[in-house]
Amino acid sequence: MNRDLSRLQPYPFEKLTKLKAEVTPPAELSHIAFSIGEPKHASPEFVVKTLADNLNALSNYPTTKGIPELREAIAAWCTRRFNLPEGQLTADHHVLPVNGTREAIFAFTQAAVERKEGALVISPNPFYQIYEGAAYLAGAEPHYLNCNAENGFIPDYDAVPADIWERCQILFICSPSNPTGAVTDFDTLAKLINLADQYDFIIASDECYSEIYFDEANPPVGLLEACARLGRTDFDKCVVMHSLSKRSNLPGLRSGFIAGDAKLLGPFLEYRTYHGCSMPVQHQLASVAAWGDEAHVLQNRDLYREKFSKVIEILSPVLEVTQPEASFYLWVKTPIADDLFAQKLFAEKHMTVLPGRYLSRETEGVVPGEGFVRMALVATLEECIEGAQRIRRFVEGLKD
Repeated sequence: MNRDLSRLQPYPFEKLTKLKAEVTPPAELSHIAFSIGEPKHASPEFVVKTLADNLNALSNYPTTKGIPELREAIAAWCTRRFNLPEGQLTADHHVLPVNGTREAIFAFTQAAVERKEGALVISPNPFYQIYEGAAYLAGAEPHYLNCNAENGFIPDYDAVPADIWERCQILFICSPSNPTGAVTDFDTLAKLINLADQYDFIIASDECYSEIYFDEANPPVGLLEACARLGRTDFDKCVVMHSLSKRSNLPGLRSGFIAGDAKLLGPFLEYRTYHGCSMPVQHQLASVAAWGDEAHVLQNRDLYREKFSKVIEILSPVLEVTQPEASFYLWVKTPIADDLFAQKLFAEKHMTVLPGRYLSRETEGVVPGEGFVRMALVATLEECIEGAQRIRRFVEGLKD
């Protein structure tokens, strides 16, 4: 077996399961999960109908590149959403459908990394664990950039030494961030593009939370949008990953895309042809419908706005909690160790949250996720309110 498999760490939810197994929750309380970022809002009925109406496509092998209608729908959506000049992002050369952002992140890393001594894949810290696993299995080393309150939970890119940039092959950015909800602004994206030119590395922007934001007048800027503002019409060294899982409450559809530099996507398409990961045709047709509609996305944001407003109102008297810029996570500072907080909360209130240390690695002598928990407000409004009330009572009990 691949010897690098031994370098993979248990997934955060494996660690959480082990932590919870050490205690027994109160049976009289129903379980409420704020731990996993799985959207629970209803999937759009028109997308479900499109999927059902096209089940006869099961008799067709899907192509790796995807049907033209889907690539055209994605290119059109990107152009609208990120203010791209008409025709700059083309369906034929700049877009590939993928089976969700996780699949794209992992596969792209395998295709893009040149296996050589000292190769680095850089990511924020805390981070989505796929960045790390993809780096190891591609023959590279992960390098972590700490994110903390002092830097607004965005890495301090100015502090990165030149020798690290020189070894960098892929820089992962996650904006809006999982787990903090922080958004990388245009000036920072422009700085990173300049660094990519100077040191010849790829910027891969994980933007799967880009459509869950709270200020309708200021949606998060995307990497392709930054390219367009800079006149970078070929998106050189830049790719983005998007998904319907969060935007459209369709995690089971496993539908997303990678878009950007055609010089990178051409070889990646060849890799994927061998990889055997084509999206089923009926899923592609359902995805066309989803990318073409914004009304359900606006309704989705409204639901999250209401939940965040209610939960923050309940928790703010007892915890340091603020509205994130985007995403459906609260990144909350804990009054006791984050893993102990999560375990005791489960034992006393049958509530599950994710310890921040499980999303971090020790770097420069600190684990930046320590002392925080991630709360995913994906449940119903009623469950989110009940969950917040339980957490408040739990924290108040800690002070007694």
